[in-house]
Amino acid sequence: MSHRLTGRGAAGSLAAVTATPPVDRETGGAGSARTETQSIESDVALDSVVALLADPRRLPEWAPAFADTVAGDAQSGWRAIKDGRPFELRVATSTDARTVDYLREVAPGREGGANLRAVPRPGGGSVIAMTLHVPSGSDLAVVAATLRDELGALAELVIAASG
Repeated sequence: MSHRLTGRGAAGSLAAVTATPPVDRETGGAGSARTETQSIESDVALDSVVALLADPRRLPEWAPAFADTVAGDAQSGWRAIKDGRPFELRVATSTDARTVDYLREVAPGREGGANLRAVPRPGGGSVIAMTLHVPSGSDLAVVAATLRDELGALAELVIAASG
C-alpha cells in the first residue's frame, strides 16, 4: 500500500509537497496562524479509515503529542491524559460525512483540537485531511512538523489495521 503526504514541510518517502497558507480565523486573512491543514493519501478504503479514526482509544498510537491515553466510551464520555494532566475529550463523528473531530476545552467556552476528513481518492483509496487549531503563541513550524508526523503515523496505522 502506498500513501502520499501533502502539506507544509512534508519530507522523506512521503513526497508531493504542497503548502496551505495559515489562516487567521478572526480576520479571515493570512497572517497569524490559527489553523494548520495537511493531507495524506492512502490506498486504504474510506470505511476502514473512518472506522479507525472513530475510535479515540487509538489516538495515542498516531497522535502522541495530543494524548498519552484515552479511556471511556461514547455514552459516558471520553477522558484523555497528556503529560499527567487529564482532560475531557469530545469526539464528534459523522460516518456518512466521513468526518471525525477531536475537541477539548482550550479556554473557557472555547474548544480546539483536530478536525479530520476522509474523502475518496480518484482511482481508489482515500485522502485524509487534518486541520489543527493552533494555540496563540505557538510555533507554527513545530505544529506543522507534528501534524506531518501524525499523518504519517496515521497512514501507517490505517495500512496495518486494514490488512
